Amino acid sequence: MKQDGLVRLLESMTMDEKINQLIQLAATFYSEDSKENTGPIREVGLTEENVWNAGSILGQSGAAESIKIQRKYMEKHRLGVPVLFMADVIHGFRTIFPIPLALGCSWDLEMAEKVAEISAREASVSGVHVVFSPMADLVRDPRWGRVMESTGEDPLLNSFFATAFVKGYQGKDPGKEPERVAACVKHYAGYGAVSGGREYNTVNMSERQLRESYLSAYHAAIEAGVKVVMTSFNTVDGIPATGNAWLLRRLLREEQKFEGIIISDWGAVEELTVHAVAKDRKEAALLALKAGVDIEMMTSCYAHHLEELAAEEPSLETLLDQAVMRVLKLKNDLGLFEDPFRGADPEKEERIVLCQEHRQVAREAALKSIVLLKNDGILPVKEGVQVAVIGPGAASKDILGAWSWQGRTQEAVSMIEGAKKIDPKILTGSEPFDYIAPSAKAVSEAVQLAERSEVVILALGEPAWMSGEAASRSDIRLPESQLEFFRKVRKINKNVIVVLYNGRPLDLQGINDANGIVEAWFPGTEGGHALAEVLWGKFNPCGRLCMSFPEQAGQLPIYYNADNTGRPAGISAEPKYISKYLDVANEAKYAFGFGLSYSEFHYGQLVLDKNVLASDGRISATIEVENRSKADGLETVQLYIRDLVGEVVRPIKELKDFRRLALPAGQKCKVTFTIEESMLRYFHSDQSFTSDAGEFDVMIGPDSANLTTQRFRLIK
Repeated sequence: MKQDGLVRLLESMTMDEKINQLIQLAATFYSEDSKENTGPIREVGLTEENVWNAGSILGQSGAAESIKIQRKYMEKHRLGVPVLFMADVIHGFRTIFPIPLALGCSWDLEMAEKVAEISAREASVSGVHVVFSPMADLVRDPRWGRVMESTGEDPLLNSFFATAFVKGYQGKDPGKEPERVAACVKHYAGYGAVSGGREYNTVNMSERQLRESYLSAYHAAIEAGVKVVMTSFNTVDGIPATGNAWLLRRLLREEQKFEGIIISDWGAVEELTVHAVAKDRKEAALLALKAGVDIEMMTSCYAHHLEELAAEEPSLETLLDQAVMRVLKLKNDLGLFEDPFRGADPEKEERIVLCQEHRQVAREAALKSIVLLKNDGILPVKEGVQVAVIGPGAASKDILGAWSWQGRTQEAVSMIEGAKKIDPKILTGSEPFDYIAPSAKAVSEAVQLAERSEVVILALGEPAWMSGEAASRSDIRLPESQLEFFRKVRKINKNVIVVLYNGRPLDLQGINDANGIVEAWFPGTEGGHALAEVLWGKFNPCGRLCMSFPEQAGQLPIYYNADNTGRPAGISAEPKYISKYLDVANEAKYAFGFGLSYSEFHYGQLVLDKNVLASDGRISATIEVENRSKADGLETVQLYIRDLVGEVVRPIKELKDFRRLALPAGQKCKVTFTIEESMLRYFHSDQSFTSDAGEFDVMIGPDSANLTTQRFRLIK
């Protein structure tokens, strides 16, 4: 439909029809089971007319059912406007890929784009039009359960991944590609900085810090053409994001030039009353509409009050029309007016969802996301060695993560299943082993197996419910039952490899003396196969952390790109009156960018082709990397820069670029980065985004803690 057709359609709509387009309701409202749909309708005070005119539906999937609902919806809608189906497709639809935090550890942008493309293919054929991904929140505190949805603590890396995900979901034009979907970037803005790492909590930061660290990944998604933005639950400068006109209209609309739909998170409009910035639901509707929220998810403030508000304040009808036009435009952009059943195909759904091709990509993604944290030479497991695979995660298929909406644990590959494909003689237990409270019988059996083995693989970590939304933890150590189990096994067998399933960086106190530690995260459907390949050396691990692991939780939040202080540790000769803890180091246990390999990479001298950079010039920074081992490997060479003197305090280092380098055994290669003035810009106290003349350190190395440094000067 052309633009003038959309205008005529809008003009022909009644006030009620317009308002209903801004309502999003859950799929349960459309169930044919009267008990299932009348209850929710009654609870929120809606009518059948509201339901069958609501502009979008949340959480519906399945091609046949989506087609049925769409057909009935259009029959009931006076103007035959189609409905949008939106869903929480976070890291896969039915084929579940590693959680986003794990995908961030791959540092593989092409893989991320492929993961999103396959997720879109499975979702679209099942009737979904919009997915609530990517989450571009910068995260620095692993106590917050939703760090699992992010790609980590670095603004640049997050920006790269946000772009890759949007491209994968949307393609070049989702309206012309029925196997693509519209993406929704979330949560705008700053949700990753909730105080104390506690879900739904307050965010308190300066505007400069918001711009400097937190907005860049959202902006990258917007520049990539993302169709939808979701508001966050938190406050921004004391005002909840869903009612924050400065945030949504000035920053998002005017400055970042976003023209698509803004949707609230679940219930966030009505929660303006709980935040106590609105006295009632009517005022909440007013604040949200004025702020720029186009779709209200799962509350009915718009349905009950927008008509009344527009009558009292006629100028609001203009804002209402603009919001409705954006909803109609997205439907049009996706081709729904021409084909309301866009992409949904029961026969094709049966054929491609969880097909072997998709499982193979899930396996590859898991392989690249696994991070080897520690290895005293025990890995890879030697051929012919008697191995016991034990612990709560050994036989568990609870490896998909908390946001695997359509994923089925019975379709996942457990660690034992993967290991037996490589070594059928591994020893495994028969007793169910609980993550939190294992039975004495299960523990006793596992310890006996450890005693009979040369090497023990201990599968520990979190069950899926322990991370994700509403899963904040003040203590991010492993459960005490697991630590006690580890001690028992370590006492009778000195060759212990720990494999961790988890949705956040953990405080690893209690297992640090393991011979090997493998971070698997929640690796998805093919996790067991991928882990076995890594453990037995069929695949050389190449994952690098996108979020720091603390030495202990008392350091949190901890991140590599912190600002300097006036009394930094390690510089002053004064032993006490410096910025430090009395009982633990300042540094992370495992820093951002860290990850071991079965190869041994050696870095040579960093060489700059010049040490003065003009505003319109370039500096080439070159370093030689050598693989001094017998194993082909993939190294992630990382470039960091520090601004030595700024108008405001600058971070001690910032990631500016990286290269993923495949290097055969015994070979060496020179890696060259280009440094330009644009890489040195930052937000000043007046919010201008510029660079300062002066000195900078350029650093290159395998991770943020092990770097070779040279200095250059910027002249302007």
